[in-house]
Amino acid sequence: MATRTLAVIMAGGMGERLRPLTDVRTKPAVPFGAIFRIIDFPLSNCINSGVRQILVLTQYKSRSLSRHLTTGFNFLSSRLDEFIEEIPAQMQLGNQWYKGTADAIRQNLGFIDSVAADHLLVLAGDHVYKMDYRLLRQFHEERGAALTVSVLRVPASVAAGEYGVLEVDEHGRIVGFEEKPAHPKCLPGTTDCMASMGIYIFENGALHRWLDNDLVDFGKDVIPAMVQAGEGVYAYDFSALNQIEDFVAVSRDGKWVKELKLTEDAGYWRDVGTLDSLWQANIDLVSVKPPFSLYGERWPFFRSPTFFPPAKFVHEEGSRVGMALRSIVAEGVIVSGATVRTSVLGAGTIVHSHALVEYSVIFGGSLRKEKVLETSIGRHCHVRNAILDRNVTLREGTTIGYDREKDQSRGLKTVSIPGTDDYVVAVGRGTVL
Repeated sequence: MATRTLAVIMAGGMGERLRPLTDVRTKPAVPFGAIFRIIDFPLSNCINSGVRQILVLTQYKSRSLSRHLTTGFNFLSSRLDEFIEEIPAQMQLGNQWYKGTADAIRQNLGFIDSVAADHLLVLAGDHVYKMDYRLLRQFHEERGAALTVSVLRVPASVAAGEYGVLEVDEHGRIVGFEEKPAHPKCLPGTTDCMASMGIYIFENGALHRWLDNDLVDFGKDVIPAMVQAGEGVYAYDFSALNQIEDFVAVSRDGKWVKELKLTEDAGYWRDVGTLDSLWQANIDLVSVKPPFSLYGERWPFFRSPTFFPPAKFVHEEGSRVGMALRSIVAEGVIVSGATVRTSVLGAGTIVHSHALVEYSVIFGGSLRKEKVLETSIGRHCHVRNAILDRNVTLREGTTIGYDREKDQSRGLKTVSIPGTDDYVVAVGRGTVL
């Protein structure tokens, strides 16, 4: 499959709704799950699916993403014509940057054609999910489709104004498409609709036919035009058809053994493009049975390595006990006489004595040749419902996440948690409070 399908990952997003986290990096480079970045998930899906010819299109604040790709994804074999290659925006056609997804592909058709693939797999670089693209490819070929769009069943109330919504016939052919409608059309007898995941596979000839124009975006322009013209455009129901096999631990006669089974999180997909969605997706990871698991032998997630020492928990003196409960803790974390609950701590985080960290996502520090730039949470600090970017310093006694007006008065961005009266507070990189 690697020699027949080329993947292009769109990784140039500004991520305005993720600010201040995207003040210093593009959205796909935002950290996730203590040790990963968001782009690691579509990249790992490609590798696990046997799609090992990959172009990554970058544009906005791409330095950290470029370094991440260089240090973490340089293991494919050029001898076997496998590659992950970054293609920065270069104004290949005229004097404008990418105006949309279709325009980004059009401007890079020269690079794409040099691979001579039968199909082009177009992926977003800012979603968290597991997907076997071989199943998508098989579905696409069996129907002789010009284009197949991967779709997810979501409540219409969630899709309204947020996702492209499709209508399909009994054969899965798309007969209608609206980009982010205010009132999505539901599946018959339900309150759900078919929402586009921003994952497309094009037959090579159809791709060139429909980019030989000035259409800017796949969702707004190309897909509706193809449907109206009667092209073979189909919907791949990710919710029902995606399957991932992996080993799970089961008890047999009092002993734990491994069995190969379908994973329960194969239908999980999250667009983590807002602060509250990014926070919630991270917090979900710490569950006993999380809706999305980072652990798997047959479907591993790859990343750029870090070189911190092991995590450490110190002090056990009365109330001064270093411990982390229901949490994910990366290497290089020191919990020194503090309590961490239901949180995700990235490498290079130091939590000092008598501090309390709850329901928070902390990206950690940066390891430089000269020194370690850690995130430091001082003595007696209280941190709740927070996202802390890298290299943040909270001085002794600082409290965030408890008083929204106070947090906002300090220049911190806050967003409401849907369905609650609570909020998430974000602290930008290098902030000192």
